[in-house]
Order: sequence, then structure tokens, then C-alpha cells
Amino acid sequence: MLATIINVILVLVGSMVGLLFRNLISERLMSILTHALGLCVLGIGISNMLGTQDTLCVIVCMVIGAILGNALDIERRLEGAGDLIRKRVVKEEGNSRFTEGFVNAALLFCVGAMAITGSIEAGLNHNYEIIISKGVIDGVTSISFAATMGIGVAFSVIPLFLYQGGITLLAGWIGPYLPDAVVTEMTAVGGTLIVAIAINMLDLGKVKIKVGNLLLAMFLPIVYIPAANWLAGLF
Repeated sequence: MLATIINVILVLVGSMVGLLFRNLISERLMSILTHALGLCVLGIGISNMLGTQDTLCVIVCMVIGAILGNALDIERRLEGAGDLIRKRVVKEEGNSRFTEGFVNAALLFCVGAMAITGSIEAGLNHNYEIIISKGVIDGVTSISFAATMGIGVAFSVIPLFLYQGGITLLAGWIGPYLPDAVVTEMTAVGGTLIVAIAINMLDLGKVKIKVGNLLLAMFLPIVYIPAANWLAGLF
């Protein structure tokens, strides 16, 4: 929970900075900061990827996860759910700037691969690096959001705390029952997803990687490791 609390504080600080200095923040500065943070995220992802003890596991889980995620079109469903919530809430509140800022920020900070992978990593391994890095990104983003949409952005920390904190606690409860090999490979697959997020942040690809469609890959080592051990026993 500590990492989520830091994430919340960074969003609050960013929101206050955005409100106080809204006339001094340029798009160019925000772009440079995003790219700088993207490089940091890339380093974190690569570091986690290199922790794998079974490269084949990462490859197989990523491939199967991509197939399943694409079939379910998770990315589109996440975006669709976010759009539905945004339209309904903003419409009901008379298109108020407060509600727009709250909903847009809450969806951006909560609905994403980094929130899920970081929370799971925090719960399983007590590694807060991803969530804190996400917190810095959220903090910078909240500066821009608050400068344009107002104080509602700051209140997005309420669903952020409940969402990330809930996933972290759940992962912490389940973690002790998972073999070390499974946790190691889940971390490695999660690192691969973080690299994909960094590529999107840095605009390195010709098209945006649909990281949401890859999320299932992170959970597949739970199945892969026992299956691989069973097959190895047969031969």
C-alpha cells in the first residue's frame, strides 16, 4: 500500500502545481518530461525482463496472451468502458469541468497496464519501483490535466487509491501460495509489458502497441510452469 499512497501524493502535488501555475506550463515542456519518464520506464521494464529464469516461458505466455487478448479485444473493452463512464457521468452532471477532470484523470490513472502490473508486483514481491514510477508519470500528467480541467483531477486519487490498493492487497494474499518460479516469470512477463508501455510513451513504434490486449500474458505463468514441469516429468 505504501507505493499506492506515494502515487496518490504525487497526483495531489501535481494537481496543485497545475492549478497554481496553469499559465506557465507549455506543451513542449510536458512532451520533454514524458519522453524523459518514458526512458526511465523502459529501463525498469528491461530490468524485470532480464530476471527471467525461463525465456521460453516468457515467449509462450506473451504469444498465447496476445492471441487470447486479441480475441477478447481487451484494449477496446477497457476504452469502451472508460468512454461509457465518462459520457454518463459528465452528461448527468451537466458537463461540469469538475466532473470532466475527475472522470478523465481517474480513468487514465486506473485503467492501464502499468497500474495492474505495478500493483501485482508490489503485492507479490514488495517491489514498489513500477508503482512509484507510475506515480511520477501520473504526477506530471496531473499537472497538465489540472491546468486545463481544474480541481476535479485531484479528487481522482480516491478511486486510484481503492483500485491499486485493492489489487496490491489481493496479490499479497495470493502470493504466498504461488511457487517462486511462477512469481519470477510473472515479473518477467510484466517487465515485457512495461517495455511496451515505454515504447508507446516514446513514440518509437509506427503504431501504438495495444498493451491491454497483452495483459493476460502476465497471469499465464501460473498455468505454464506446472504444465512444463509435468511434461518434463513425463520425458
